[in-house]
Amino acid sequence: MDFRFGGLLGLCLLLFFSNRLAANIKLPALLSDNMVLQQNTGVTLWGWADPGEAVEVTGSWNNQAVKTNADATGNWQVKLYTPKAGGPYTILFKGNNVIQLNNVLAGEVWICSGQSNMHFPVAPIENSGWATGVVNYQEEIAKAGYPQIRMFTVAREVADEPQQDVEGNWQVASPATVGDFSAVAYFFAREIYEKTGLPIGLINTSWGGTPAEGWTQKEVLESDADLIPILERYTVDVEKYPEAIEVYREELENWKKESEEAKDRGEKPAAAPREPMGPKHHKSPYKLYNAMVAPLLPYTIKGAIWYQGESNAERAYQYRKLFPAMIANWRQGWKSDFPFYFVQIAPHRSQRPEIREAQLLTMQTVPNTGMAVITDAGDSLDIHPQNKQVVGKRLALWALAKNYGQKNIVYSGPVYKSMQVAKNKIKLSFDHVAGGLVAKDGDLTEFTIAGADQQFVPAQAKIEGNKVVVWSNEVKNPVAVRFAWERIPEPNLYNKAGLPATPFRTDTWQAETYGKN
Repeated sequence: MDFRFGGLLGLCLLLFFSNRLAANIKLPALLSDNMVLQQNTGVTLWGWADPGEAVEVTGSWNNQAVKTNADATGNWQVKLYTPKAGGPYTILFKGNNVIQLNNVLAGEVWICSGQSNMHFPVAPIENSGWATGVVNYQEEIAKAGYPQIRMFTVAREVADEPQQDVEGNWQVASPATVGDFSAVAYFFAREIYEKTGLPIGLINTSWGGTPAEGWTQKEVLESDADLIPILERYTVDVEKYPEAIEVYREELENWKKESEEAKDRGEKPAAAPREPMGPKHHKSPYKLYNAMVAPLLPYTIKGAIWYQGESNAERAYQYRKLFPAMIANWRQGWKSDFPFYFVQIAPHRSQRPEIREAQLLTMQTVPNTGMAVITDAGDSLDIHPQNKQVVGKRLALWALAKNYGQKNIVYSGPVYKSMQVAKNKIKLSFDHVAGGLVAKDGDLTEFTIAGADQQFVPAQAKIEGNKVVVWSNEVKNPVAVRFAWERIPEPNLYNKAGLPATPFRTDTWQAETYGKN
């Protein structure tokens, strides 16, 4: 055999197999068929490849390629300029391999996050804990032909360190898919789409029972003295975990036996024991941020909607600091002061009025935020009220008015502004009266009044123009008023646009959760 020929053949084979072994470009789960890209802007597209590998990205709307090379660690990123709302389009990624994404729309992209009330699906899901679905879910599913609305649901994970990718895929809204959609997010998108015609992309990253600190970066919690106790408590819990989990497993086995016996007797089983806090618990601080927010940060978004607070109600005073810190954290991560709209917690026996106050204060102090009040859409016995249509619509009112040019839309109910003492009465002024105040179905309810002794008593109240006058014959020298300051209030103060007033208090006296951290 000619050794020169053999050497040449070996070199050819080596080059052939080397090329075969070269890493194909890979895309994150968010970049896939059916996705929605933020319209009319420079969006970030990214992925992984061999170090130094040439990558070329082309959108079918202009067929202009954007080129880059993967860095020394195999990461690459490009900025692609999107057209105004429309589609469908294709996007071509070329490296050692070629990936084509189909049915891509340009539109509006919203992050949708929080705990179970954001995760709550349109339809009941068998063996999932979601036994009800929304009001009229069969009808909602039947009419869900909205191919311009898409949702990406992030798989639920925790992580000790920030991750690069998530699991999930984009789903087009249809009767076959919408049952699994976050109901609040879907109704929010539907309202905007029907008013504007813009395609809407929803990224649902939510998990039931999770506190706000789980969605907040560790460094943010470490940097604030009022939030450090969260981390200190977690450290102690993790240290105790090995022993606590053994106790839990034993209690769980006993509970299973006792539950079966109770069922046999026709009795309701006792509540299951709670799993102790550990390093993989979904209530852990900062680990949801690492697994379910950090990987999303390169994706260009319009804004965020949020439905959470139930799990922080017992530390509501701390939430005054934590919630704004989380919002600032997200905005820093996305490098944008995007709009952030959230839902005020509905009346329920487990929810303190101070958590609603903390949310109100956030709206009043953090720019470009808005709050949907749902005091009239709760369920005192169910922390998951089924009327998610009204929640989505009221969130959409904020976006339509503030972000989509619908200037004539009333987007907020009355918000307390100031008070004036006039002898034995207090006159209250409000923002967002929208043509006038209304007492729905009778006399005004849920007002209380107090003197300097801080003892609140039920008060009478009436509307005078755009003000509410409050008094009680038991309080000769009033100094403070509270409205809907209960776990389960049933207030009836609205504006003429039909939006309810937010609960409030005029005083700053120390409340029950003060000092709980």
